[in-house]
Amino acid sequence: MTQQRTLASRLEATRWWGFWLYGAVAVAHVAAIAFGFDAIEYPTKLMLMPALALAAMWALRGSSLDRAATILYLALAFSWLGDGAASFFPYLDDELPAMLACFGLAHLAYIALFAFRVRERAIPPWTLVYAAWWGVMIAVLWPHLGALLVPVIIYGAVLAGTAVLATRGSRITAVGGALFLASDTLLALRLFLPGVSVDATGPWIMATYAAGQGLLVLGIVLLLRRGLR
Repeated sequence: MTQQRTLASRLEATRWWGFWLYGAVAVAHVAAIAFGFDAIEYPTKLMLMPALALAAMWALRGSSLDRAATILYLALAFSWLGDGAASFFPYLDDELPAMLACFGLAHLAYIALFAFRVRERAIPPWTLVYAAWWGVMIAVLWPHLGALLVPVIIYGAVLAGTAVLATRGSRITAVGGALFLASDTLLALRLFLPGVSVDATGPWIMATYAAGQGLLVLGIVLLLRRGLR
């Protein structure tokens, strides 16, 4: 009996190794950007979401695959397509619309999770700051968006929706949603605002993105394992 308990505890201890693997890939990717290791920058970027999906699957092993887990994997799949839009949509002259569409679908998946499947608390009043963020960002970027004005307005609203609804899960998911929003804010400023340095923002964009996605998924997995639906 003692041996069975020891084996069970050892198996339980291995449940979270996938998130350490994801963290290692994320650190390698951010370091590649920061120090100019071009040979591994794009490959490590494409490894991020598969590594995070593997971490979630391993942590949820032994659990029945319900709709919440399926929606989570869809969010990661669309995020992966967004990360690799230049490779997955080579026939497009500009991969940015495809990237916005893929990440928009990923955010809609997260929104569905927190709205209907993974929720533990009410939305706090302070999340009104995200509405203010959306208004300020649109006002700042408006003169520079051109034909992308409407898609960016819609994407910004969806992004803010993820950040708001992530507060319904746990503190971990709330921080993850905020970091995801911070990453896309930096990216939008780099893409559309003249004079924003690529070198200065690059590492921070991916550091906040990787941390945000990782915390969102970790928080969701913890809630699912606790049986919150």
